[in-house]
Amino acid sequence: MVLKIIDATQIKTGTVFMVDGVACNAKSNDISKTGKHGASKCRIEAIEIFSGKKKIIAVPGHERFDVPLIEKHKGQVLSVSEDRASIMDLESYETIDVVFVEEVKDQLAPDKQVEYWDVEGKKAIMRVLS
Repeated sequence: MVLKIIDATQIKTGTVFMVDGVACNAKSNDISKTGKHGASKCRIEAIEIFSGKKKIIAVPGHERFDVPLIEKHKGQVLSVSEDRASIMDLESYETIDVVFVEEVKDQLAPDKQVEYWDVEGKKAIMRVLS
């Protein structure tokens, strides 16, 4: 579910937006001035939230992007495998298998509390709370 739509010139550092159906976090946005016969251009550097891949896109300033709804939930780790973790949601008590970002890989262990994000139906553990 899309929360809102923004122009490329409105993207600031830290803004989460959709590029080709993938949620990305903006690292920088270089906006060129408008000219006599042209529109402004934006060169946006972004990092995919779930995979960590870097994307660089160049678009006109009036290009529109979707801003996704990010639902943040808390859970407790039940078990950890190579690339996935089984967690129990602390609100609904359901058990789900989710992927995790590389930054938290060393901190994950059973009985730890984590924050996981649900972005457009994709879930990932983003940080360890305790």
